[in-house]
Amino acid sequence: MLTYYRSIAGKLTTVDGYIDGCWINAADPSAEELARISRETGLDLDYLSYPLDPDERSRFERDNGQLLIIMQTSYRLPEDSDILYDTVPLGILHTDHCLVTVCALPENPVIKDVISGLVRRVSTAKKNRLTLQLFLRNAQRFLIDVRQINKRVDTIEDKLENSQQNRELLNLLKLEKSLVYFMTGLKANEAMMERVKRDRIFEMYEEDSDLLDDVLIENLQAIEMASIASNILTSMAGAFASVISNNVNQVVKVLTVTTILVAIPTLITSIFGMNVPLPFQESPVGMWFVLGIAITLSGTLAYLFYRWRVF
Repeated sequence: MLTYYRSIAGKLTTVDGYIDGCWINAADPSAEELARISRETGLDLDYLSYPLDPDERSRFERDNGQLLIIMQTSYRLPEDSDILYDTVPLGILHTDHCLVTVCALPENPVIKDVISGLVRRVSTAKKNRLTLQLFLRNAQRFLIDVRQINKRVDTIEDKLENSQQNRELLNLLKLEKSLVYFMTGLKANEAMMERVKRDRIFEMYEEDSDLLDDVLIENLQAIEMASIASNILTSMAGAFASVISNNVNQVVKVLTVTTILVAIPTLITSIFGMNVPLPFQESPVGMWFVLGIAITLSGTLAYLFYRWRVF
């Protein structure tokens, strides 16, 4: 889907088609839509299709006055997926008269935040500034998602204390895999933005340089938070695997002791139930005597188990 934006007084408004100074957002575009962008902007089709590759790395490329920047962005997956969070490339392309963003997702969270007004003072005519604002919002999105992962870890931790199942451990594994993808994407973004700063691939004023420094700081903070969360998850998964095993052992111990205590009355009553001459079989209180023996033996064994701290 193609959407054209133009900023008026710092606010984004949609326009019907291409005009100079606009921002074109291509979300999960078709081949026809990419061809349309190429006709309107003069961008090479290869440049437009590179960000649609899910394995594309963070980088920038410049040729014939066309600038392509690819960065990794985070997004949330459905609960039944193998992982809960993943990264996807977002392409930012510059021409002399407009800016184009391309992503394979129908709705990229970074683009959604900018469109919804979470980024202030957006100007589509200032391509370089808008690019840096996308960088900054992307780093902030990673921080938000890492915090969400930490909250989910705390929730799972509460459930794990009394769990005898593997579901919570599998959820921890999903989150750990997500953090691995996050760290990989964040480090690739950091390397790309360091090159942007070093090579000065586009003109930056002093305010833009300060903004890029803020982006690098936010990105570094996201890397550190993801690394800490990943280390905590790794140690927690091992610890709670032992907790779950211990909980299962406690249940098995109780069942074993119960089985032993129940087996003693069964054994006694089975002996006195045989069709052979036995003591007390003619006594009117014989049944109570047999039950007393069984209960006494079971009670004595239960007391010994308690003294031995079996349960």
